[in-house]
Amino acid sequence: MGVPLRQQIAVGTYLIKQKLKGVKKYPLVLMLEPLFRCNLACAGCGKIAHPEDVLDQRLSYEECMEAVDECGAPMVSIPGGEPLLHKEMPQIVAGIIKRKKYVYLCTNALLLKKRIDDYTPSPYLTFSIHLDGMKERHDASVCQDGVFDRAVEAIKLALERGFRVTVNCTLFQGETPKDVAEFLDYAMELGVEAATIAPGFSYEKAPQQDVFIKSQDTKVLFRGIFELGKKLKRKWRLNHSALYLDYLAGNQDYECTPWGNPTRNVFGWQKPCYLLSDEGYAKTFKELLDDTPWEKYGTANNPKCAQCMAHCGYEATAVEDTLQRPWKAMVAAMRGPRTTGPMVAEPTPKWATLESKASKKLSDIAVTLIDK
Repeated sequence: MGVPLRQQIAVGTYLIKQKLKGVKKYPLVLMLEPLFRCNLACAGCGKIAHPEDVLDQRLSYEECMEAVDECGAPMVSIPGGEPLLHKEMPQIVAGIIKRKKYVYLCTNALLLKKRIDDYTPSPYLTFSIHLDGMKERHDASVCQDGVFDRAVEAIKLALERGFRVTVNCTLFQGETPKDVAEFLDYAMELGVEAATIAPGFSYEKAPQQDVFIKSQDTKVLFRGIFELGKKLKRKWRLNHSALYLDYLAGNQDYECTPWGNPTRNVFGWQKPCYLLSDEGYAKTFKELLDDTPWEKYGTANNPKCAQCMAHCGYEATAVEDTLQRPWKAMVAAMRGPRTTGPMVAEPTPKWATLESKASKKLSDIAVTLIDK
């Protein structure tokens, strides 16, 4: 696990407090999305599909601080769009740090060299830089040549300046364990703190729909990655819990915990999560928790969620399992993800049954006549 001890203690203390207070639904990471505008048009992203008037909108510094305070999560991830396009981003980051929250500023790094003097190294600030594999793979993913080289240049500069740096890698169709292992080796050689690695979610508005991996293929891929890592005796620093990695390898039967990573963007608090954009919005975080029909979502409950194994939904589940069964997490951390033997069964889709019942004709339904 590539997270500093100081941060682990802070987050662990927060989690224990929630348990002691008997809180059932609590956030782990706030996904603060202050704009959708981006300077790239990636194949697997639907964020810039919004109309121009929406792309021009921004959450203000005051709105961002209100969301951080209202949510109360110990960590804040700032995705986009491209956050470095936001003129108030240095002020927003400083405000989060002042509150002693750990902030992951997610960026494609194209503007980082130009904007890096706007930020000061801090144990609370991490630049999470988007790299979807080695040069050819990454440039194809972001649909622009030369982006990989510029991102690597920015990583080296940020590390020289004393910043915490991680890489955020999304896996798509066509990946092989060998390719991913090569990338992780390269990331470790660069000297980044850790890598976040997870399968891409099939955004409905993404320009290319054939790039996303199905859940069964995801499990096979991750088993291959971890098996190769063991064979080569690699010690990759991954920014995930041991049980989430074991889940990716098909060894844990988890349901999604969407409130673990709540999203606040220009429309409000997004229901139910960062990945589904057409399910509505809440005005407040409390309203999001209280009024969202959580039972409608999850791999077995909603066809939109069927192939999802994203960390924004399942990392919180793995963390909860760690709290409930620390010995189980300890064993998973010591041995690494299991790469042989049967995988957990795929969930049976509940929506298929519901659709079948809903489609029954009236003539199929028994009618009992009552003689009054």
